[in-house]
Amino acid sequence: MTPPALNVQPLDTGTTFRTQVYHTLKQAISEMDIYDHESEIRLDERQLSDLLGVSRTPIREALTLLEQEGFIRLLPRRGIFVIRKTKAEIIEMVQVWAALESMAGRLVAENAPDEDIRTLWDLFRNFEQRSPKENVGEYSEANIAFHKSIIRLSGSKLIQEMTDNLFIHMRAIRKLTIGQEDRAERSIHDHKEIIKALERRDADQAEKLIREHTIGLAKHVETHCDFLN
Repeated sequence: MTPPALNVQPLDTGTTFRTQVYHTLKQAISEMDIYDHESEIRLDERQLSDLLGVSRTPIREALTLLEQEGFIRLLPRRGIFVIRKTKAEIIEMVQVWAALESMAGRLVAENAPDEDIRTLWDLFRNFEQRSPKENVGEYSEANIAFHKSIIRLSGSKLIQEMTDNLFIHMRAIRKLTIGQEDRAERSIHDHKEIIKALERRDADQAEKLIREHTIGLAKHVETHCDFLN
């Protein structure tokens, strides 16, 4: 299977190249489906230079930053590779996400404006008369947007920063597993119960539901994702 392409556009030459390259590559890597094929995902400096319309120097500087953050691995004489985690590492990351997002949910219940909480329903309007399982690609994006929204609505910049570097793997694994078994149907049910708890300002219940929902993903990965090894 062909590895996913990197979706990048030429950069605006009016701002710092290294910063632009860093943010552009980080966003592009975060949007890749890095677990749905077996081959390694290799990046090419020359190709990146051509795609972005900049020299290799800011490319290398940005890649160094991305390596420090755990997005890529630079291997001498081999190349640049997007990092994929093992099953054990993914499970641990899901557990950490569960802790962070559940706390974010508590903060949403305690502090977010009513109108902001109501916007969470909008993510699922398209599935009131349609089955999530039969529209799994579209539902997958709504599912991911929901979890990102909980983090954002918490108002905690630190939680947002801590989850940003987990997101590449969380997004990919959620997208890969959402169509398995009855996860899509259970997911939308869980999301609705979470929103109801947030609207009631029941911080304890919202925190509990979010944590259990995400831990359910960890259990699913443990049982059904041996291919990650």
